[in-house]
Amino acid sequence: MTFLVTGGAGFIGSAVVRRLVTQGRDVVVLDALTYAGHKSTLREVEGTKHLRFFEGDIGDTTLVTDLLNQHKITKIMHLAAESHVDRSISNPGVFIQTNLVGTASLLTAALGYFENLSSEQAAEFKFHHISTDEVFGDLGPTDPAFHEQTPYAPRSPYSASKAGSDFLVDAWHHTYGLPTVITNCSNNYGPYHFPEKLIPRTVIRALKGMDILVFGQGINVRDWLYVEDHAEALIQVAQQGRVGERYAIGGGEERTNNDVVQSICQTLDHLRPRPDGKSYQDQITYVTDRAGHDRRYAIAFDKIRAELGWQPKVTFAQGLKQTIQWYLDHEDWWQALWNEG
Repeated sequence: MTFLVTGGAGFIGSAVVRRLVTQGRDVVVLDALTYAGHKSTLREVEGTKHLRFFEGDIGDTTLVTDLLNQHKITKIMHLAAESHVDRSISNPGVFIQTNLVGTASLLTAALGYFENLSSEQAAEFKFHHISTDEVFGDLGPTDPAFHEQTPYAPRSPYSASKAGSDFLVDAWHHTYGLPTVITNCSNNYGPYHFPEKLIPRTVIRALKGMDILVFGQGINVRDWLYVEDHAEALIQVAQQGRVGERYAIGGGEERTNNDVVQSICQTLDHLRPRPDGKSYQDQITYVTDRAGHDRRYAIAFDKIRAELGWQPKVTFAQGLKQTIQWYLDHEDWWQALWNEG
């Protein structure tokens, strides 16, 4: 069994790759190494016989086809994507190109490869598309959590592009018979998270003595999932998930942005106290809300728990402390990215 992981040098993709390689699985990584992809995320497993890395674009059908054939790929795990809402608002075209056009190109290459497999090989092949809970829109304070049958209602260029890519994957399955599976996850956090995201950005700005910026009133709610738990779930779905199905993956840890930021400040007060003895909470500053800011996300993961036996192992309190400690111990990693802007 050999995995092709697109976006394997990114935040979630690298967690998947590190786990697969540690398990002794053969992995081919394809990553364009844009601003959010860095080979340093794979430093722990580079040089092993199980890992092959290729820099390239998922839209390069010739390259993808060559990789599929040369390495006899069994599972494609498609994580390559533009994923930051703010960037999608200012530059939606990049998101459409990568998330929609890029996914269509990857599906085309995958189908051509699949159609030439023997019946035995075809039975093992799977195209696993990793998506987001943002395709479902947002929830009111008392609404039930998103689940596999929740209607799509994307509200940003990012979530619209991901929703479109989900529909393309479904179309390739129903029209051409490509064996696919889709997962939709809640907000991830953990080591190697790119500094523009809420948790690492808050940690870094706090350490630098800068204002800690919170959109609006800080009351928007997200369901937080530790990235290593997510990686474990993704691998289980890639190997054991039923073809043509969708699996929702959540952390069961809803928090307002205020709760998250204040928890970070309190943890830093303990792990790295400010020289002046004051709390990092004094640096919190509220700024104009993001355009189209969704109120609440939450994921019900009953299906994956019932079918595959997966559930999150790391609580938010545990994962947040581990994540903050990782950033304290790896300043060289995030400082280089911060300096790049």
